[in-house]
Amino acid sequence: EGGDLEEDDDWLSLMPTEPLQSQCCGSGCKPCVYDVYQKELAQWEEAKAKKDRSLLTKQKEESSSSELNPDTFTAFKISSVEQLTEDTYQYKFELPGNSSLGLSLGQHIVLRGMVNGLEVQRAYTPVSPVNAEGYFEVLIKCYKAGLMSQYIKSWIEGDTVFWRGPFGGFPYSPNQYGELLMLASGTGIAPMLPILQYITENEDDETFITLVGCFQTFENIYLKPLLQDQSRYWNVRTCYVLSQESSLEKLPWSYQENTHTGHITENLIKKMINSCRRKPFVLICGSVAFNEDMTRCLKAIGLKEDSYFVF
Repeated sequence: EGGDLEEDDDWLSLMPTEPLQSQCCGSGCKPCVYDVYQKELAQWEEAKAKKDRSLLTKQKEESSSSELNPDTFTAFKISSVEQLTEDTYQYKFELPGNSSLGLSLGQHIVLRGMVNGLEVQRAYTPVSPVNAEGYFEVLIKCYKAGLMSQYIKSWIEGDTVFWRGPFGGFPYSPNQYGELLMLASGTGIAPMLPILQYITENEDDETFITLVGCFQTFENIYLKPLLQDQSRYWNVRTCYVLSQESSLEKLPWSYQENTHTGHITENLIKKMINSCRRKPFVLICGSVAFNEDMTRCLKAIGLKEDSYFVF
């Protein structure tokens, strides 16, 4: 009898634990941490019914392989940390040999952090080109009170960090759209960059691109050299909307004619759409509030749901 109870206790200690809310990044990953939990729970129940622990060995939390995987976390080493603005950093991660991460456009990956014994998960979109070999880069904004931010701020070169994925994505094939109008706020520029570079690297892709970057100040514009470089292509134009700049006079002259002060409005979006060279398909990425606001503006202007995509 006592043996049976002990046996039950052993099985209980092996039972998978239900994820906390903090462990779900809220980005609609397939599989979500909750899907992984349901799968592990079913596995545990089957093993318990059959009294066969060997059925549980498939349940590894971390993958020993160096390849990204949607079900389990894989370790990646930080090869460099670069502070871009007061609160935003660019992290570069090593990939073995000349391998690439294997993402398609617009896909995100999920980071696992531990803060005061609490596991937190958040989704980020790499900013490096999808075909980048031997590395990938992620842009992360740290928030003063953010749990994940406390963990990220402690990172130094050489640290190991756990990611799983990829998830989501923007299905794209060359010349599928006449023009892409990208509306990005802050780190929402992340999924736009690989798409932009994918198009400019392909000589046969003649898609026009208008990238509208919304930032608080000129100083806050991320990756200026890269964006300036991209805007030299014949089919790319970049403009900025700076909410906390009162005047354009202090900006370098090359930015003055393509920058607006204040917030992005329905009128401004309408102007952008009218100045597009072909009928645009709109991509939107920013905070939840920004995404809702942009969607509302597009609907008011008369765009149908099949003419825009929200990351």
